[in-house]
Amino acid sequence: MAGVTGDRPLPDRDSAVDAQFWEAASEGRLLVQECADCGHRQFFPREWCHFCGSSAVEWLESAGTGHVHTYTVIRRATELPAFAEDVPYVVAYVELDEGVRVCSNVVGCPPDEVEVGLPVEVTFDRVTEELALPKFCPASTGGE
Repeated sequence: MAGVTGDRPLPDRDSAVDAQFWEAASEGRLLVQECADCGHRQFFPREWCHFCGSSAVEWLESAGTGHVHTYTVIRRATELPAFAEDVPYVVAYVELDEGVRVCSNVVGCPPDEVEVGLPVEVTFDRVTEELALPKFCPASTGGE
């Protein structure tokens, strides 16, 4: 079950696979998974390979670099009023250099500067003492 900080929902960290991912994020490391049987890489974390069904998935530390694959700018907080103070903000699919796509936010620049192909790197938004959310910023800024 996901928790809440203030009015904001928090990710589920209860399952073993989720706990490993979030523990690494809290340490400033971005993990993706790679199947030992077929080599397929995947994100979001699962206990099995999305491509071949094998349970032989292993963690791979991502360099945290990639580019914006697609994005949208959220300009109204109608569904999640807790995020109203953040409007406008960018939700993007970032294609990591390791070949997987991660849905996250692009931060560290005005929303109108985000474009498909923008080189980005991971940065971590410390939400609580135990939780940091991976987000992405333009690669040339070096973080938020």
